[in-house]
This record gives sequence, C-alpha cells and structure tokens, in this order.
Amino acid sequence: ELSNSIADVDEAGYPPAFLGCFRDVFVDSRLVLPVIAPEASGIQANITVGCSDKDKCDDSPCQNRGRCVSQGWRSYLCECQRPYEGNNCAEEYITARFGNKDLESYAVFSLDDEPADTLIISMFIRTKQSSGLLLIMTNSTSQYLRLWLEEGRIKVQVNNFETLVGRAAVNDGHFHPVTLKLEGTAATLFQSAQNQGSMPIRLIQVSPGDMVYVGGLPDSRASASFGGYFKGCIQDPRINSKRLQFYPIATPVESFNLEQLISVAEGCSSDNTCDVNPCLNGGVCYSMWDDFVCNCPPNTAGHRCEEVKWCELFPCHAAAICQPLSQGFECNSILHYQSNGKITRSLTSVSLSFRSRQSAATLLHAHKDSNYLTLSLLNSHLVMELQVGDDKYKMSIQSQSQVSDGEWHSVELSMATGASTSSWIMAVDGGQEGISMAQTAVRDLEFLSKEADIFLGGLNLDTGVDLSGCLGPVAIGGLLLPFLLDTELNLPRPQEEQFVRINNNVAPQYGCWGASVCTPNPCRNEGVCKDLFDLHRCTCSSEWTGPLCQDPTDPCTSSPCVYGHCINLTGGYKCVCEQGYSGEQCNVEVNMCEKSNCSHGATCLKGFHTYSCLCPQNMTGQYCELPQLPVSTCTGTRWNYSCFNGGNCSKAEDACYCLPGFTGQWYDMNNDVQFMHT
Repeated sequence: ELSNSIADVDEAGYPPAFLGCFRDVFVDSRLVLPVIAPEASGIQANITVGCSDKDKCDDSPCQNRGRCVSQGWRSYLCECQRPYEGNNCAEEYITARFGNKDLESYAVFSLDDEPADTLIISMFIRTKQSSGLLLIMTNSTSQYLRLWLEEGRIKVQVNNFETLVGRAAVNDGHFHPVTLKLEGTAATLFQSAQNQGSMPIRLIQVSPGDMVYVGGLPDSRASASFGGYFKGCIQDPRINSKRLQFYPIATPVESFNLEQLISVAEGCSSDNTCDVNPCLNGGVCYSMWDDFVCNCPPNTAGHRCEEVKWCELFPCHAAAICQPLSQGFECNSILHYQSNGKITRSLTSVSLSFRSRQSAATLLHAHKDSNYLTLSLLNSHLVMELQVGDDKYKMSIQSQSQVSDGEWHSVELSMATGASTSSWIMAVDGGQEGISMAQTAVRDLEFLSKEADIFLGGLNLDTGVDLSGCLGPVAIGGLLLPFLLDTELNLPRPQEEQFVRINNNVAPQYGCWGASVCTPNPCRNEGVCKDLFDLHRCTCSSEWTGPLCQDPTDPCTSSPCVYGHCINLTGGYKCVCEQGYSGEQCNVEVNMCEKSNCSHGATCLKGFHTYSCLCPQNMTGQYCELPQLPVSTCTGTRWNYSCFNGGNCSKAEDACYCLPGFTGQWYDMNNDVQFMHT
C-alpha cells in the first residue's frame, strides 16, 4: 500500500504520486513488491504491507469540532468550525486585542473585491465595555456602514440613516459571534445564531478601494461619536468569505490588505485591574479579564466594598435605633411620654418647632384606645390629624406652604370656640396656615391626660425612628414634654401637672446637626463645600460651574463639536458645523442628496460638500431641468463632426451655426479630436 497524498505534486510538474496498492510486481522475473527492505536502506518511503481501504474519517482527524468529509479511497477533507482553519482544523485565527491599557487602537483594511449582491460581515467579539466603535466601511464621500456598541448592545447604521439595535447585550466578557447580513434592501443582525432584528435599507455599493476601519478611527473626536475606541478582543473578522487578518496564520487564506495596525496587540490579554487597588475598607482584589472582584470583609458590600453596614455592627445601645447614613450611622431614640395623672387643665393647644428635609415623617403621635393625635410631614406639608370621642369626631388640617426645607419652623395648633363657630387653627411661623371647621362640637385633647401614650419621632417604639431632623420645645396645653430626666437636673421639677418621660434607658442627641454632607468633600476642582443641614452647596472657582463644580465655565474647553467650531454661550455652547455635517455636536454627516433639486428622474450623485445630477438622455442643465436639444451630424471636407444643442452644420468648412446662448466644442467622429467653436 502506497500512502502518499494524491494532492502532492512534484515541483518539476510531474503527476501526483500514486495512492493505492500494488501486488506481485516483478522486474526481470525478480519480485520488487511487496518486499521488506531494511529501514536504513532509503529505497522505500510511506509503504506498508497490506491493502486497507479504511475510511480515514473513522480516525477522527479533524480537531476543534471540525467535520470530516470522506473524499474517496483513503482521502478526506475537514470542514472547520470558526475560528479554526487548516487541513485538520488545528490552527486558530489570531485574536487581536484593542484598547490595551486604554490606548487608542484601530486597524485599517482596503477592499479589492468587485461588488456583490449580498454583504455579510461577521466576527467574534469579547468586551466588558458598554460602548465603543467596532467597524466602519467608507468610500471617498461617506461612511456607508457603521457598527458600534451602545449600552452593551450592537448598533448598526446603514447609509447614515437606517439604524438597527440588537436585543441582547454582548459586554459580559465572553466571546460572542456577531453577523450582519445585508441582502438587497434588507439588513439582519445575528448574535450567536439568534436573530436580533431586521430593517429595510437603501441599496449600498461596495467598491474596490473602499476602506474598512476596525476598533476606531484615526480622529479621536470622530471615534468619540460612537462611544470611543473599542476596548476588548476581535477574532476572525470576515467580509463575505474573505478575511480581515490582523496577524496572518500559517494556512494561506484569502484576505484583504492590511493598511495600518495602530496599538493593536496579539492575543486577548487583560489589563491588571487590581493595580489601582479598587477595593475599599480592606477588601481583597482578584483580577478578572478587564474586570475585578472584591472579596469584602464582613459587614461591607458593593462592587468595591464601598458600603459599610454599620448598623449590623450594633453600635447603639439597646433602647436606641441605628439609622444608616451615607457616610456612617446615627443612634436615634423615640421618646415616650405619659401624663403624671395630675393634669386638670383643658388641653386645647399644641406647639412645637422642628427642622427637617424629609418630605414624609412622624413628628408626634399620641393614642389611647381609639383616640389619637398625629402631627406629621406629608408631601413636605405639615398635617394634624385628630380623632376623639365615642362619636369618632375626626378633623384634619394641612399647612399651605411646604416646610421640609431644612430651616427651623414653629407651629401653633389651637382650638377656638365662639358663639357661632368652633374650629382648630394651625399657625406656622406666626402666620395662619389652616383652619378645620367642625360639623359637631370641637373636642379638646382631654384623653392625653389619662394614661395616653405620647411618642416623639415616630408612631411607637416598635416601628422605630421615623424622623430625621431636629425637634425644639414641644408643649401640649402649655405643658412641655421634657427632654431631660429629673435625675439629670440639679433640682427636681416642682410643678404638679407634668408629662413624664417614661423610657429612661435612651440617650437623646442634644443639639441640632445634619449628616456630614461635606465629609468627604463632594465638590470637585477645589470647590468649597457649605453645609446647609442635610444638603450641601458648592462654591466654585471662576473656571468651573455646576452643582459639583464639574463643568468648565467655558464649555468649549472640552471640544464638544466633533466637526465644527464651538461658540461659548450663557449657560451652554453652540456648534457651528463644517460643511457636510450637522447635529448639536456636528457629528452627523449630511446626506447632500436628501434635499436635492435634481428633476425629471435624474439620479443624485452625493459628494462630500455638494452634489451633482446625472441626467436622463433627453434632459440637460445643472439640475436636469432643460430639455436636451438635438444633435446634427455634419460631413466636412476633412472629417465628419457633430453640432450639439440644436446647432446646424455650417457651409463654412468644418464649422457649426450655434443657437443663441451656446458656444463650445464640436467633435471629430473619425479621429477622436475635439475643437473649440465660438
């Protein structure tokens, strides 16, 4: 059996070597085959004893999921799965790494194929970024095909107009096969063989000499219009069946010409994301591909362990409630009161002062059986609700103005009775804010003097602290609800009528302050932070503006106009676009043919700054608005020639009579020589 490949051809042009079996080969009556020759003799190669016709595909020679196809006796062919290539599918297309260490990287290819009816662009991509430019195809006048990432999804734009967005995100750090098929007037996007959507398009024309940009454009401002330069890996990109090879493989394949390769690395490496120590509060960083994971200590959370669960460390004593804040925690306690049983006066008023930025919170709540009194903030307004008596007398008053502004406000609630009217009156900051007229006799707050439970800062001890802010003096019927215990005073209170604080195991926070909104300083670019009680304000230098001093006073400093000139305006900027571009940032190419004046069925030919009209045979003029005048064929003494635009043959030798308004050339039909006639 001779096992030389039938595909091998001798360099001298001899036919391919024989593949098959010989038996009983005699030369001069001497047996030549089969014989067993010594291994070192050099007179035999690739010859075995026996004649086996075993199918080569039985040995599974194709690697990496390649499909083996039998090609006749002792021969086979491997149909390789992408991104593998070669006789046995053992060779993998070399992956290109873009944006390594955040460099601006891109590749440029030139096309040399003749136009095809169908255009299929395919590649494998891997990224963790949500935005970035993937591929742009362009001719001398426009970018007619664009692919980029936006919010983690593939976005396609054809002819600067038709746009399609994929349904599934691809920025999960895994390789995703992406295919865009443009067939006639339809474009379809696929990801991992899943249809992501289709759209109708105008025909595009791909011509030799067109350029393909992968990963970005030479102009960084132009790349920024598509989310910036791509950061990730691209493998085995193809246009139809032809490859875009960043690094050629050993197996020869059809490829387009690589014109430029800027800061593109071989392989699919990753930035060491742990170099900058991103994990906070003692978290341990583990680097992943273009990402990191923080192993957070107990009671911390977040991607960077930035959230400390302070209240899970139980920093407050048993009777206090831990309230988490943006930069820490606070221990708050609801204060619980009852009458000392000796109150005999009529309770017809409530007064207090408060300070808060909460739009909803409970300031005071008191109840006994079905009777209750509640003072609360609702939608930034102050509300009093009262229910009392067996007949379930109810009333409600709401302030007209909003009071959740971080300023101190004083409140007086009083019951007024007269000859013909009875009501509760609410006065905020000295002004009358609301009146509740009662349909029945107005009830006072007598139930509060009979073992009613009164709470400051929340509905009750079980629900926890509701109020984030400060309370000043609180009085019911002129009797103050004491913040200090008798044991904290040098002398006990001598008055007989009292409301007594009955939860002695709490420690109210005396004084009034808000959260530490200026620590750390949220103002950027050396802005000065001013604490306004649970709110901050940044005072910026003359060069910066915005709530956090994050915006330059001159917005043109950041060069927001991609293809245009920036003009600084009060509160913003304006872009004056270069010819051929439009949009707020001058990043949209103008289709010069959208509003062309070409008439009578003329074809508009789009240029970068202007357009021209290709007229039908019977029309002429700049916009094909004029009829094409007849042509006269003339016979001269020396040659034949033509007179155009209604011109007639002249009796003078080799000349034309032109109609008024015309002058120009006439054409020698025999020798292809043009002459000027005026």
